[in-house]
Amino acid sequence: MDKQTILAFVIIGAILIIWLYLNTPTPPPQKVIQQKDTTEVLKDTIAKTIEQKREIDLKEAEKDTQSLGKYFEYVDKQERIITVENDVAVIELSTRGANLRKYFLKEFNNWYSAEADTATYETMVQLINHSMGNPYDLAFVTTDGKAINTNKLNFSSTADRDSYRLTDTDSLTLEFSVRAGENGEIKKMFTFYGNKYNILSNIQLIGLNNIISNNAYDFVWQSGIRFVEENSVDEANFSNASVYYGEEQVIIDASDVGETVEEDFTGRVDWLGIRNKYFAAIIAPQDPSGVDGAYIKGYREQTDNAGIKEVYSGRFIIPFKNADIESKYFNIYIGPVDYGILKEYENHFEAIVDFGSFFGLKFIVRPVAEFVLLPLFNFLHGFIPNYGIVIIVFSIIIKIVIYPLTKQSMQSMKKMQLLQPKINEIKEKFKDDPQKMNKETMKLYSTYGVNPAGGCFPLLLQMPIFIALWGLFQIAIDLRQQHFVGWITDLSRPDVIAKLPFKLPIFGIDQIAGLALLMGITTFVQQKMSIKDPKQAALVYIMPVMLTILFMSFPSGLNLYYFMFNILSIGQQYYINHKHDGMVLEPVKNPKKKKGFMSRLMEAAEQKQQQQRKKR
Repeated sequence: MDKQTILAFVIIGAILIIWLYLNTPTPPPQKVIQQKDTTEVLKDTIAKTIEQKREIDLKEAEKDTQSLGKYFEYVDKQERIITVENDVAVIELSTRGANLRKYFLKEFNNWYSAEADTATYETMVQLINHSMGNPYDLAFVTTDGKAINTNKLNFSSTADRDSYRLTDTDSLTLEFSVRAGENGEIKKMFTFYGNKYNILSNIQLIGLNNIISNNAYDFVWQSGIRFVEENSVDEANFSNASVYYGEEQVIIDASDVGETVEEDFTGRVDWLGIRNKYFAAIIAPQDPSGVDGAYIKGYREQTDNAGIKEVYSGRFIIPFKNADIESKYFNIYIGPVDYGILKEYENHFEAIVDFGSFFGLKFIVRPVAEFVLLPLFNFLHGFIPNYGIVIIVFSIIIKIVIYPLTKQSMQSMKKMQLLQPKINEIKEKFKDDPQKMNKETMKLYSTYGVNPAGGCFPLLLQMPIFIALWGLFQIAIDLRQQHFVGWITDLSRPDVIAKLPFKLPIFGIDQIAGLALLMGITTFVQQKMSIKDPKQAALVYIMPVMLTILFMSFPSGLNLYYFMFNILSIGQQYYINHKHDGMVLEPVKNPKKKKGFMSRLMEAAEQKQQQQRKKR
């Protein structure tokens, strides 16, 4: 191959390695704020000044923790726990702050209870960080300068018993209330459904028109969402907070240990979400135009045993109109990051499902994953219960779909191999005239109808599919705790067959995964079959070794897919090589008159050089 073709393959290989090394989805580009006129800037400045003053008032008032002022009273009494169970969750509520205390998902087990057949409190995933405080509070500053957070208040409840059981189409509304001053009252109402993960919450502020200052109060989600996987580092890599703002999802992610991130959003916010790898809490105002914005803050820190933790808090800023009765509705979703389930809520909740991106190609990758790969994956599982077999069948279908592209790429590479001796003759003949050498080389390509980039373009066209597959298998909750065969007991985790007594430098790998080894071996065989140029011999060994090390920490479902894909590619390469063993390059009868980009570029360069010679 000529230098240009070699360079193209080297670049593609480098891109592939970098892409595989990035085991976290790239956040989408931040929204570009258009330049505002003077009036808009002035309004924003005034609004920001008011907000800063309100935050100062909150901080100053919080210094006095012993007294809640003349409007509220802290009553130190034992909280009452009320349990609501439906078909998918068990929810514990507390009268302390009228809050969500625990939220168990009946269909999902903890990592250490993966094999449990019966769902109990000990086996089920629980998503509320109760030890870090209540998640669902109201916060405001009173006219007597006290910072009030409802997590300090003891509410009374209309619940006539401590346990409820809902099924199918049942619904239940529970009301909690606390006095404010002589005639004021704060009410929190929760509506639960028999077969849904979401809760509809109604906040009512009654007679607080002379109590709340600054004409605003906050809806606060304080304690983030619990980490529930064994590998907290992997879980942290997929954890973030985001808002759906301006018709797009904007992600806030603390990606480095010790890093704290925060972001303000002014105006309409459709929802605010906090997620780990497989689960999320999403809070959506029923009327997004009725909020003044949102705020997110989060941090990433090291924990014991080389673990990682990310904690995010968020709040909605809600205008207080100083009316006798003010009411706001919020839809609270706490459950799996499952595209099909989230799509049912019809509020762009499914945007929190991150299929990955690459160099800003999210606008291409997401539709491929969302409308092609995911539906195909779910369709196959409709009649194939074992997800491992689904992945194998899935890889066969994908290979068939992209067969024309891979076939064209392999045939083009074969032609380039046959043409290489003639290219070497031209290089030797015109070694002192690079421009003439390039021109004759392009003429040679045209004579024999060979496109030097013919092997590269098909690979580039496949990239969106590969990236979408990568994202799909990395975050698919369907693979969580799914057994395949033998030692592969969880398709969402590495299939570890041995532990190393040390960690590999740079990569931090201290385990050996069986499917990663098989993937690396098949990659080597494929490289050995396709790369014949002695100058590229190093790639035959470097690429498989690099990929094997990188894939050691990846989900076994992802490794199973690429292992099967490599097996199919080896079969295809064998077929192409043997089918075209007798291939003879012959000049095309009617070469295309239309010149390619490289030919036009070299002609333009030659003309410019001739003009410069004339000037001399």
